[in-house]
Amino acid sequence: MQGMSVSARARGTVLLRELALITFFAALTALGARVTISLPFTPVPVTLQVIFPLLAGLLLGGKRGALSQAEYVAAGLAGLPVFAKGGSGLAYLLGPTGGYLLGFIAAAFVVGELVAMNRRNRAVRVSTKGFDTLCYSTRGATFLASLGGVVTIYVCGALWLAAWLGVAGHLSPTLCLTQAWKLGVLPFVAVDVAKALAVAAVTEGGRRWLELLQVGRYG
Repeated sequence: MQGMSVSARARGTVLLRELALITFFAALTALGARVTISLPFTPVPVTLQVIFPLLAGLLLGGKRGALSQAEYVAAGLAGLPVFAKGGSGLAYLLGPTGGYLLGFIAAAFVVGELVAMNRRNRAVRVSTKGFDTLCYSTRGATFLASLGGVVTIYVCGALWLAAWLGVAGHLSPTLCLTQAWKLGVLPFVAVDVAKALAVAAVTEGGRRWLELLQVGRYG
């Protein structure tokens, strides 16, 4: 009976730590929104936010990483000024950048699942020798998973932006997609690839930190 009590307390402690980490990464994403650079030719600003969904997926795993970003979006919907430029509420989410916010949730999940898959398979089998070598490298695999997260954010954000342009500007579907690519993806590719590289560089230290907290890294 006493052993069961100790086990229950241990599980409760781990659960509390995981919930704290989920909230911590939600808060980091909110802080990333504070660093905003507006560009004159697009409604999509440059922020540091992209870094934190990637890190959440890499360090917490797909499910917990996605939960952290869902918590962030929920906080904004509840009225907390956590979106870029202090935005909040449903009206902000329905605006031109709403797809990127939802993309954070999907990206964290995708990144975590890609890393977990790579760990299970030891390496992603790719025919090109150089690419195969990159996949065997821990940082290389982390970088590729991070790029997968960036692409996920782009897909969600650009499709949403295209739909918004269609409603707001009464443009044709083809023109909407073209404009979404020009306004919501192309200007950010170089910066976001650099962010993915930075994330890959710091992830190992973050994993060691989580191991000290005795929290599972993937799941």
